[in-house]
Amino acid sequence: MQTLIAETGSGAVWWTRCYDPEAVARDRAVKAALKDAGVDARSFGGHLMFEPWTVETGTGGFYKVYTPFWKSVRTREVEAPLPEPGRITGPQTWPESDALADWTMEAAMRSGADVLRGHMVVGEQAARERLARFIDEKIARYDAARDLPAVDGTSGLSENLAWGEISPHQCWHAGQRAMQEGAAGAETFLKELVWREFAYHLIHHTPEITTRCWRAEWEGFPWSRDGDSDVVRLWKQGRTGMAFVDAAMREMYVTGRMHNRGRMIVASYLTKHLMTDWRIGQAWFAECLIDWDPASNAMGWQWAAGCGPDAAPYFRVFNPETQLKKFDPKGEYQRMWIAETARNASSTAQDFFRAAPKSWRLSADEAYPFAPVVSAEEGRRIALSAYENRDF
Repeated sequence: MQTLIAETGSGAVWWTRCYDPEAVARDRAVKAALKDAGVDARSFGGHLMFEPWTVETGTGGFYKVYTPFWKSVRTREVEAPLPEPGRITGPQTWPESDALADWTMEAAMRSGADVLRGHMVVGEQAARERLARFIDEKIARYDAARDLPAVDGTSGLSENLAWGEISPHQCWHAGQRAMQEGAAGAETFLKELVWREFAYHLIHHTPEITTRCWRAEWEGFPWSRDGDSDVVRLWKQGRTGMAFVDAAMREMYVTGRMHNRGRMIVASYLTKHLMTDWRIGQAWFAECLIDWDPASNAMGWQWAAGCGPDAAPYFRVFNPETQLKKFDPKGEYQRMWIAETARNASSTAQDFFRAAPKSWRLSADEAYPFAPVVSAEEGRRIALSAYENRDF
């Protein structure tokens, strides 16, 4: 860092603020080192619309439930996006740098990198175009379409928000304009943006949410901590025999993303049917998702497991079979991602076998596990029995 400052002649280092505990610790150390060296070091907001410490309950505490949080911020003014800078001054001589391609960062993915590349929509301009298309073509039907995994009904902006290619401010103001123009799904879209804010509100006030159960008493729940068990391996491979779970996991390997309804189902199945610790799923998502977000990932997994804030009732166990019938009644999502059950498998379903780790040695010629590793009924019985016999 000091070498780079010397090479560029920089007198100041400014960056966009992060909120997860690891980033906070890193940034504090960087800021202290820079200031000791006489360099102006500042961090700014931008990743969030509402800084977590500025949203308080009537008694001065932080919000622990989403709905009151939403009601608190929905009428707050959100700063309008600033115009692009007309000119950014660079150093007279740029420091020498490696060519990013020389790092071969995608080498370990083998053919999976080529598969994934075809589904990525990256960069600031692409993110703006994606938002504009969503507002023009999809936001009116967002209420219903966002729950249908086979339908292109969401904004798709999660990866762009995660990497700072578009700001939540831009999305908020676009959604507000759509709501004023009468778009039926606009308010729901705004609520989803605030759900992301709520996750960061919680990670700021309770940073342990990334590593420990938010409801401390759940640390004693008898989940399996074995991340290499046979059932976890089948879950990771998208071969549980539960079509919704398997389709969603395979979608993640091919596209780097997973439909939100799918995320709820695979998380519920792992933590309740397979009785496996949510942190194993959380870590796997962090390994695989291109839109991985530390706050949303932690809160989402704890919500599904029943041990987090604003959680689904702990005794709610999603049935993957009835969920698939409800949200994919024609079986389109299953056909998109599971090659073994289709007469003429789609290209996306076949791509899974190119994208999956080679060490799994999977092939579309193998028989699909039609008997689930844990059935919907058995999983519900196992989960409810564990809840009834819990020690807290």
